[in-house]
Order: sequence, then structure tokens, then C-alpha cells
Amino acid sequence: MSQESVDNRMGAEYDVVVVGGGAAGLSAAVTLGRALRSILVIDAGEPRNAPAAGVHGFLSRDGINPKELLALGRAEANQYGAAIVEGVAVTARSTTGLTEGSVLAFEVDLADGQTARARRLLVTTGLVDLLPDVQGLGERWGKDVLHCPYCHGWEVRRKQIGIIGSGPMALHQAMLFRQWSSDITLFLNDVVEPTDEQWEQLAARSITVVDGRVQALEVTHDVLTGVVLASGTVIPVEAVVTGSRMEARSGVLESLGVPSVEHPMGVGSHVEVNPMGGATSVPGVYAAGNVTDLMGQVVASAAAGVMAGAAINADLIAEETRLAVEAARSSTVSR
Repeated sequence: MSQESVDNRMGAEYDVVVVGGGAAGLSAAVTLGRALRSILVIDAGEPRNAPAAGVHGFLSRDGINPKELLALGRAEANQYGAAIVEGVAVTARSTTGLTEGSVLAFEVDLADGQTARARRLLVTTGLVDLLPDVQGLGERWGKDVLHCPYCHGWEVRRKQIGIIGSGPMALHQAMLFRQWSSDITLFLNDVVEPTDEQWEQLAARSITVVDGRVQALEVTHDVLTGVVLASGTVIPVEAVVTGSRMEARSGVLESLGVPSVEHPMGVGSHVEVNPMGGATSVPGVYAAGNVTDLMGQVVASAAAGVMAGAAINADLIAEETRLAVEAARSSTVSR
């Protein structure tokens, strides 16, 4: 796309600006486009699942490459008139009078100095995974270093799976992945301290427990082969599971006064919204996907985007109806 074309798209005023072009944002764009709304999607091009080979649990698209899924989503959003530009949204603010008769309106500032304008704002910027400090963990993330059994369990079924403890959720992960393999090793990593009841559960499920800090992963010819302890001991594994701290990409929302808060399960930070459509505490501002639902899979984020799109359209209809009634009353009085 030429710079002139991008500038033209950024210079227009839209019904909705969607910040984030993942499953949630594109699903919302399709929903709003089908409702004859004008939409601009701003995509930073940093999908959380980019390292993964495939998306799973998405009916009719199981195993599809994440980039291919986004390409298909972009094409569908374009089909219904959505404008999509690449850029990093930095801050946003509420304004007035950008659209004739509109009470609510917003401006979104991009890192390159451009500004997008719309009557409503939907943020679907996802999250960032902060991994434990283990050498090699980040390089294997999304390949043979995993976190979700429903996303990746089938691919590592019956393999030697090591659970590297990063917090209390490690015990939960060990029990879950035991469904996919009978060869599970839980590495306490100087972080996890099972209760007496949990020790009993681990023993009953034949889960091996290894004490001591994990230092690194052993990789041979680009294949994960073991977990290296600080003592130098290497425990053979074919896949590793660990829990990341999941931090919502909430900068744009926070600039509007919508805070991120600690998740009740202690796994990270998220933005609280109305579950029936994604409305935040600021009127006219919505959020959907992993920025609000840390553990939502791709299909759940897509569904949340659809619901948010419908909620935003209903919000706009309510505003347009109110303005039409006010105009009709004014016309009647002036006669």
C-alpha cells in the first residue's frame, strides 16, 4: 500500500477504530462491517501466537498457521469495507465534535505521529508472556516449550514432558498434562512447594518430582532433549511446559483511564470489562480478546470480538436514535 493511501485512510473519520488486528479485532471488524459501519483496524503485527506452528481448537481451521489465519481474517474484514493499516497505537483520548452530532469521539495517536479518529474505540491488543528465567526457554517458546494442553497437548501426547515450575499453577499443569502422557516430570525449580495433599496426588498419578533450580534447556540439533538443573544434572524430556506471567498490552486503555488489574488467579494482569460485550469503565471504549481474557484461546478471542462488535453497533444505534429524536423535537418546536 502506498504512503498516500495510508495517509488517506488515517485522515478519515470512522465509526470505530479497532486497535489490534488479531482474532478478536478482525472478528469485530467483520461484524461491524456487516453492520455497514466504517472501521479502521490498526495492527502492530505482533501476534502472541506467532512462534506456534498451528492454531488448534478453532472449528474448521484446526492446525492452520497463525499467519495464514490472520491473512484470511484480513481478507474477510476488507470484504466488508474495513480499512487495515500497520502501526503502533501509543495513546488515545476522548474528544467531541469529530462527527456531526456525535457526543462521544476519540483520537488515537500512533508511534509514527499519525492520528486516527472515530466515534467508538475497541482495543484488542492482547498480552505479553513473561517467561521464567531459564536459558533457552524463550527461543523454544511456542515450539516445544508450551503452556496450554488444549492448544498443544495432542502434539506432545505420549512424550516425555517436563513441567518447569513458575508458581502454584505448575501443579495444575502437571495434573492436566498427565492426561496426554504417562511420563510427566515436575521440576519444582525452587518455586513450587506442594502441600501434603498435592504430594499424595502427584504420587497417585505417578508424576516424577525433581527438586532444585532449573538452569537451562538442553537442545541437540534443534531438538529439545533435556532440562539442565543448576547442579549440572540433565533430565531427559521431549517437551517442556511452563507458566508465563501474562501481562495485558493495556497502554492505550490506560491512557484513557482504563487500568489493568491483577488477575484473580495471580497469573498476570488484565483489563476488566462487561462480559456481555466488552464495555470498559469509560463510555465508548471497549476491549476484547486476551487483553481482557488472559487464558482465552484463539476461538474465544474471535467470539469476544464478535460480541464486542455487536455491542458497539448497538451503542451507536442508541446514540443515533437519541440524536434523531432530539432533532425531531427541535424541528417540531421551531414550526
